Amino acid sequence: MSIAIVLICILILILLITWGKLNTFLAFLLVSVMAGFLLKLPGEKIITAVQQGMGETLGSLVSIICLGAMLGKLVAESGAAQKIATVLMNAFGVRYLQWALMITGFIIGIPLFYGVGFVLMVPLIFSVVYQYKLPAVYIGLPMLAALSVTHGFLPPHPSPSALVTQFGASMGVTLLYGLLIAVPAIVLAGPLFTRTIKHIAAEPLAMFRPQAIEKAKLPGAANSFITSLLPVFLITATTVLNYYFHTHKSVKNVLVLLSEPGLIMLISVLMAAYTLGIACGRTMKAVMAIYSEAVKDVGMILLIIAGSGALKQVLTSSGVSRQIASALESWPVHPLVLGWCMAGIIRVCVGSATVAGLTTAGIIAPLLAKSSVDPNLMVLAVGAGSLLFSHVNDAGFWMFREYFNLSIKDTIKTWSVMETIVAVAGLAGVMLLSYIVG
Repeated sequence: MSIAIVLICILILILLITWGKLNTFLAFLLVSVMAGFLLKLPGEKIITAVQQGMGETLGSLVSIICLGAMLGKLVAESGAAQKIATVLMNAFGVRYLQWALMITGFIIGIPLFYGVGFVLMVPLIFSVVYQYKLPAVYIGLPMLAALSVTHGFLPPHPSPSALVTQFGASMGVTLLYGLLIAVPAIVLAGPLFTRTIKHIAAEPLAMFRPQAIEKAKLPGAANSFITSLLPVFLITATTVLNYYFHTHKSVKNVLVLLSEPGLIMLISVLMAAYTLGIACGRTMKAVMAIYSEAVKDVGMILLIIAGSGALKQVLTSSGVSRQIASALESWPVHPLVLGWCMAGIIRVCVGSATVAGLTTAGIIAPLLAKSSVDPNLMVLAVGAGSLLFSHVNDAGFWMFREYFNLSIKDTIKTWSVMETIVAVAGLAGVMLLSYIVG
């Protein structure tokens, strides 16, 4: 019954947005309250869940998204994006540019949190799209597929790292297996899949449309790349240093602070204000005006993400995710497939990959202890399942839709299908590895 209620609520949400033309944020709030009532949550708990879901979701994303938008806006306005696009195009050519961006997404996705990677790389994608008049989804989706795979499969991302601990797996072995599985999954969901969706038109947000600047006035290539990718360099550096100084408590405390994504984005935005602003002849007032405009542009995106967090928390507080997982325990299937299915169904119903992964871990861990399945492979199976069919109750779905300015139908045909390909390819890779490593 609980699954039926969740499906009905998701259907109503889609109808309110598409047929009823209701604002997406308002639709999320309405359906969140409705879901809580139908799932028999007490009235005060419904309101608490809505507030908690919005607060927790925005608490982890608002600074990253706003600061990322500021950095992206300045990268576009200063001509740095134009310079980067020119260098990439000259280096790889139009034919291989998609692969170049995908590889970039994979490399930066290993140390970078998904939300940071998304808002950091979207301006680069759009600069290429606008300058060379290429299909936005065709060019951008492979890079975002790479970011998604690293988020779901690979430590040190939150869910895989937590699963490694809960399953008693090895961080290093899981990372090695994950890399072997991730590469073919990204290729399938990226360059190969996007060949079928070239016809889908997208008009990305105007805030990322760079104004054409004379070549002589563009910032240097080194300045453009270093400033744009400074968050990547900082996170990579703090991760490596944290590994070497993990026994030095005082140094580790400083590194933990410096590795916080919000602080890294703040440092990057302040640095960009000088390197792409003042050093390029802009006044501080002009740079701050660019930053202010960037925050205004992402206001509705933040509200929509908050709304998706409210619905996710209502479903989580109702216990529906555990009910679904418990109902699957008796399925007569391979433990790796069972872990994947549990995570996949919870992901579709609840929306959060992290919630899906960690909820599944609590159910599958006792079963794993009774079997001979490699725990490293179970981490990857659950991680792959947690990416299955991202749709209207997932913040990532709305970030992609709003940034690329797509219809819900086209977002499902592109983003949701890409995530499903990643999940299925991940399971196939896990099963193949299970036969090889025995």
